[in-house]
Amino acid sequence: MRECDLSRVATLAVTTTPKTWRRNLEIARGSKFVRVALGLHPQLVAERANEVALFEKFLPETRYVGEVGLDAGPRFYRSFADQERVFVRILEACAEQRGKILSIHSIRSASKVLSHLETYLSPERGKAILHWFTGTNAEAHRAVNLGCYFSVNQAMMGNPRLVSILANLPVDRLLTETDGPFVETNGQPTRPKDVSLALSSLARVRKLPLEDMRQQILTNLKILVKL
Repeated sequence: MRECDLSRVATLAVTTTPKTWRRNLEIARGSKFVRVALGLHPQLVAERANEVALFEKFLPETRYVGEVGLDAGPRFYRSFADQERVFVRILEACAEQRGKILSIHSIRSASKVLSHLETYLSPERGKAILHWFTGTNAEAHRAVNLGCYFSVNQAMMGNPRLVSILANLPVDRLLTETDGPFVETNGQPTRPKDVSLALSSLARVRKLPLEDMRQQILTNLKILVKL
């Protein structure tokens, strides 16, 4: 956090389980550049589904929600029905309270995530950021029409299909992320200041000067958080 404040890197730190929320919030209190999101990660739903009630209890305390969503990968598919149940409850609660900004996981489940957003969280009630989006071109277009944003990390740049999608998304829907510490930079867990790598790569993909890309990302963020 000190590094974020010194480097002036606006950082959203997600929470994987509601039981850690209060402590994370306490740690981040007083930081100018760090905000904490309340989450219930889909990969933990098999063990933590009962914490959705705790999630709903804490939701009024924050504008930021994450990480939430669905994961239909082989390791987590057995809990997919429970993931959907939890995700729907989260979306309904966010829609009721309005104004929430959600960071959403959608591994092998972009279509399902978008269907649930269409049903339970209209753009007027909340904003969705698709974290590390891996869907198809058609799903990306559908997400754009739903008002979604896309957060981009450096690791995504190694996938030509994703790069092609990123090159054609509306530039005003792009944000940057690190997904640290789960992504590494030079053999070490990625830190928030390493987001500069994602920014540089995104500027190359979009054929924009680096400073123009930086200003665009900042503008997108400011518009998003003021909604």
